[in-house]
Amino acid sequence: MLLDPSHLRFIIATAVAAVVATAAYVPYAASRLNGPSGGSWPGLVFGSLGFALMIYAGLLGARRKVPTWRLGRATTWMKGHLWLGLLSYLLILYHSGLAWGGTLTLVLMLLFTIVIASGIYGVLLQQFMPRLMTERLPLETVYEQIDVIVAQLRAEADALVGSVVGSLPVADLEPSGILRGGGGLAHGEALAHELRGPATAVVPIPTEAEAAPLKDAYVREIRGYLARDVPRSGRLGNRRERDALFGHLRTLLPGSLHEIVDELRVICEERRQLALQKRLHHWLHGWLLVHVPLSMALLLLAAVHAIVSIRY
Repeated sequence: MLLDPSHLRFIIATAVAAVVATAAYVPYAASRLNGPSGGSWPGLVFGSLGFALMIYAGLLGARRKVPTWRLGRATTWMKGHLWLGLLSYLLILYHSGLAWGGTLTLVLMLLFTIVIASGIYGVLLQQFMPRLMTERLPLETVYEQIDVIVAQLRAEADALVGSVVGSLPVADLEPSGILRGGGGLAHGEALAHELRGPATAVVPIPTEAEAAPLKDAYVREIRGYLARDVPRSGRLGNRRERDALFGHLRTLLPGSLHEIVDELRVICEERRQLALQKRLHHWLHGWLLVHVPLSMALLLLAAVHAIVSIRY
């Protein structure tokens, strides 16, 4: 969710409500000899309003699960979730008298603080991460298809190298695949043309000895980089060192193998982009693994707190 001018109405309403709540809290807190209390009628008002806004923010999940419900636009719910959720934190602070008292209250406020902080973190990520992915991932593909495409890239590389060096000393060879990152062959061909330039002329097939450096580099470094889980160490993870490796291979190999070296370079570049997309995707969505379950726990404990307070 981008913070754009359409949020202005919610920002103004939240700011006005915060000012009104603060203007009501200050004289109330100053007039209490023993300090503000959640059990007083102003404290109960702050608590009731804050809890109501928490419930509204929590209903966003139900609204998403049933998109056919005609209960306002999804974007409006998201804006309310963000700004009214922030307002609820202020109201609950005023309800507690800015003090974290007993064990349940302390747990509630810690949970609430983590939920608010994780939500702010998620909103900040959404301001620049999608644009970053668009700029740095020209071959971006559907996230759920990344592992499938990686397997196809590896099979294609196996076929390329195996066509000139014979059998490879690896146990998990698969049939060659054609699909490339970014949704199809056309993207891969475009990147290949950009990286290697004009097509090379057809020349005689090299001998096994001439192709030995290619076989050694592929088995030792390149193939491992095309695994489903990219190793954190190794030269191929660094663009400059990757280009140096393939440049060095071109000097060791006859001209008839340069096109295959360039194809491998294209495949490794696609693998790099897929790995980066997966990593950025985890950053963009990983905060929800904290925010969502803790939000549910917060609402449950807040309901328990309300019931216990009313009953006792």
